[in-house]
Amino acid sequence: LSFARDDRFILSASQDGTVRLWSAAEASKLQGSCLVCYRAHAFPVWDVSFSQLGYYFASAGHDGVARVWATDKLSPLRMMVGHLADVQTVRWHPNCNYILTGSADCSLRLWDVSGGACVRLLCGHTGPVTCAAISADGRYAASGSADKSVRLWDLGSGKQIARYAAHAGAVWSVAFSHDEGSGGGVLASGGADSAVRIWDINTSTSATAPALASDVAAGGGVGAFDGKPTGCLCEMLTKSTPVFTTAFTRRNLLLAAGPYSGR
Repeated sequence: LSFARDDRFILSASQDGTVRLWSAAEASKLQGSCLVCYRAHAFPVWDVSFSQLGYYFASAGHDGVARVWATDKLSPLRMMVGHLADVQTVRWHPNCNYILTGSADCSLRLWDVSGGACVRLLCGHTGPVTCAAISADGRYAASGSADKSVRLWDLGSGKQIARYAAHAGAVWSVAFSHDEGSGGGVLASGGADSAVRIWDINTSTSATAPALASDVAAGGGVGAFDGKPTGCLCEMLTKSTPVFTTAFTRRNLLLAAGPYSGR
């Protein structure tokens, strides 16, 4: 699901190969109604994302293609072709000129929306990329993977800045806080190990601390005082609930969601 910035519309992606636009306006008689059904993907659609402008959106699917759409057109405006497997996640850059995709081929790509060209190829994960996020200032990207790691990238150079590997299972969600300053504040990650972790990316992106953590192993590289992995500000554990989604509100409250197991 993806909400428009004004919260009047919702986009949903489905295994039936469609993307649907829904009305969420409280004062509208159409609230809860499907307004448009977009059909172009031949296989399941794994992710969908509204641009910050609200008029455009992007979708990612099992067919290995990401598509850019306008809400008032039934056909996609651009097709981003280059991944060798499912495109599992898609996110808009804050300036709306680029989209970031993550794939089961273990890579991420940054695409120019106006021309459809791939301008950055981010490689390093050893398992399918399951989630991605871009910092509020647009300088950094984060990705999570089935290889149990979270990685931080410099979008300007395309280089990996840090690798965090404290999760004991696949990482299913990453989210930046909404801090506008350089470094983007903090990064949250959640995964199959029923844990949410908060990472200090300001330390990772600091020129005075280049040795932080290009490789922080689970159980190793621990902090000097509190026993947490280097760069980890805190760990929040559920009893047995895998964390599928993490998100910061506009006031930087962190929300996390997963399936209730009843235990």
